[in-house]
Amino acid sequence: MADNQYAPLTANIVRTLTDKLYEKRKAAALDIEKLVRDLHATNQLTQLDKLLTVLRELAMASNGHTRKGGLIGLAAAAIALGKNAPPYTVHLIEPVLSCFNDPDLRVRYYACESLYNIVKICKVAVLTHFDQLFDVLWKLSADTDQNVRSGAELLDRLLMDIVVSKEDFDIANLMSLIRDRIYVQTSSNRKFIVQWLNVMLSTPAFNVLPYVAEVSDGLFRMLADGQPAVRDVTETLLGQFLQGIHNNPDALSHEDRSQMVSVLLAHAHEDEPPLGRKLALIWMDEFIRIYKDKMLPYLSSYLTAVLPSLDCDTLKAKSVNDYLLTLIEANTKIEEQTINCVIEVLLKFVTHEKRETRIAVLNWIRHLNATMPSQLFLHMDRIFPVLLGTLSDTSDEVLLLDLHLLSDICQSNADRYDVDLKSFQLSEDTVKNLSPVSPSLVKFAISLLEMFRAEPALLNDRGVLIIRQLCLLMEPAHIYRALCVLLLREQSITFIQNVVSMLHGVLLTATELFILRDQLRMLEGKVDMTLDVLVEIDKLVNMIESPVLAYVRMDLLSACHQRSLSTVLSALLMLMPQSDAFHTLHKRLQAVPALTVVGKEVSAPKPKVDFAPLFECLRNALTRRQTEIRRKHRDVLLASIQKMSMR
Repeated sequence: MADNQYAPLTANIVRTLTDKLYEKRKAAALDIEKLVRDLHATNQLTQLDKLLTVLRELAMASNGHTRKGGLIGLAAAAIALGKNAPPYTVHLIEPVLSCFNDPDLRVRYYACESLYNIVKICKVAVLTHFDQLFDVLWKLSADTDQNVRSGAELLDRLLMDIVVSKEDFDIANLMSLIRDRIYVQTSSNRKFIVQWLNVMLSTPAFNVLPYVAEVSDGLFRMLADGQPAVRDVTETLLGQFLQGIHNNPDALSHEDRSQMVSVLLAHAHEDEPPLGRKLALIWMDEFIRIYKDKMLPYLSSYLTAVLPSLDCDTLKAKSVNDYLLTLIEANTKIEEQTINCVIEVLLKFVTHEKRETRIAVLNWIRHLNATMPSQLFLHMDRIFPVLLGTLSDTSDEVLLLDLHLLSDICQSNADRYDVDLKSFQLSEDTVKNLSPVSPSLVKFAISLLEMFRAEPALLNDRGVLIIRQLCLLMEPAHIYRALCVLLLREQSITFIQNVVSMLHGVLLTATELFILRDQLRMLEGKVDMTLDVLVEIDKLVNMIESPVLAYVRMDLLSACHQRSLSTVLSALLMLMPQSDAFHTLHKRLQAVPALTVVGKEVSAPKPKVDFAPLFECLRNALTRRQTEIRRKHRDVLLASIQKMSMR
């Protein structure tokens, strides 16, 4: 080994520098430091270039110890040059970068150590090689050796500090490098990416918000990482991004928002990991509160994400859904294309397996019908059959909402719903008999009978509930008229019997049909036997048996009062169920014929009270009571529906 071969280094220095013992290599490095200082001080720059070339060749040699010596020598040269090192950055840094692919972990470790010293000395000058440095550090973050990873972390923090100190740093280039690596699967690589984004986001001089749409999908995927530490730092970073958008909404362009909605929709899907779903819905909630009506074009996308998640209280789905309803109420002028997409989503989810989702869909259609009926009416041919099919839903809550919605549509759209009854092949007599009924209700009645015919179980299990609720929500006489007239067209005697039996049972027993029953009986003043009435009769019987009304019982023996009083008490007896009060009154009346009537039979005296006004007052009171009971039943139903709407 001749001196001129490594000039200006001596053969002895090179031999010591490439020794397998670290202490000898370290001693040679000190000699190199002294030599470099002397060469630079005496302005022997040509010799200095030769020295750096020798060190470069050593660092790229095939022998491992030689490469280690070259790496230590390059670091020593950088330290010796100090503030004069930047012009030599290329000579110092490139040989070191080539050593990071070395299979020898010790070589990789010394390369980290050498590069750290070079970067520390050259500072911003190394940014000309930023792409290579970033790529090397990204790979080293997943190195198999812990010592190499630790050395790389120190170097990474140093490079971050240098980047932060340079205000005109090319942030777009960095984001391009991150974007190319954002879908990496290795946990350590992911953590490396998140740390860089976190530093850039927390540096006021850099604005990375315009790039959030490019990296957000990859970040949301990191939330499913197997390492809790990666999930935690990623969640924190996403929270910082969202806060930045909240503080500076204009940082996202229209295209960025559109891309973000697509990303959030994908990660809010019910099949996605829980943490990703949770954060995606938090972002969606924040976006509609920040951008408000600007987000309405994405309404269908929002509903696709929100509707399947309403059953989970830990998610923001309900908050998002409620705010969307508020936005719709304040912005009734929505593009037809948006409405069309919304209707498609709603009709898709109306048969969803989750009850909360189906209820929310019906509430949305109700809301649209209330706020923008004209626009919704254009889609009624698609909506109406689906709502009819929902009548067979297994949930009573869904059924009640569906009936309420159908009644709203039949009543609110009566003037717009251009239904030609002749299209149903109805005879002139049938059309004439249905003239008092709105065409939309006739169409509904035809469809309802078709469903009852096709699904006998629906008629048997839910028929009574459907008819009773419809009679609360709409005019009972119109419903019965429509169904009964249309039944005349049916061919199946069995089907007619089943429907008539059901309608008859509801008519005779349901409190919702007080008024219709009275109209059919053509009897005024008749009282429907509700529980309240029976309780009052029971109290009256107990009062008659009390000592205070003993004179009334004695009147049963009076020639003047026996006949009329017995008739009244017998009528009460016929109205009562066979309760204790019934048996008490029955025994009292049985005792009357067995006794001798006291006194002679005389005609009853003319009453001193004019009962005609009292009877009129009673009839009015009964009418008011029937109306009030119907109103209370309807209010209970509407309150129940309103409660479901607020869930």
